[in-house]
Amino acid sequence: MYTDGACSGNPGPGGWGVILRAGKTEKMLSGAEADTTNNRMEMMAVIAGLQALKQPCHVTITTDSQYVMKGMTEWLPGWLARNWRTAAKQPVKNADLWQQLVTLSKPHQIDWQWVRGHSGHPDNERADQLAVQARESLS
Repeated sequence: MYTDGACSGNPGPGGWGVILRAGKTEKMLSGAEADTTNNRMEMMAVIAGLQALKQPCHVTITTDSQYVMKGMTEWLPGWLARNWRTAAKQPVKNADLWQQLVTLSKPHQIDWQWVRGHSGHPDNERADQLAVQARESLS
């Protein structure tokens, strides 16, 4: 799974894109929201990708979002232990989407892979194009 989000302004109109690949089969999904943030669009790409999986699987999620990857792999245990509060005792931003990600992740074995955005990674670039096209469709 290759995911990306795009926002014009932060907040502003945004889009997300995801490419799912299993062997030679590929599926592309995208969507947009009129008033959102880049982080929410990055998260929505992963959410949509996980929702599209029809059965539990071992999936590698490739993202250029440190926010999404670190949230799921490093910060989540602390947030759960503190009832969706940060170490500074503030409410976790985007808790609604984090909670969806937790639920959708449970049946799967997920490996997270980070790539630098806009660095020429072909599938990340394609996911970015899907996100930008979705965002631009709002105009």
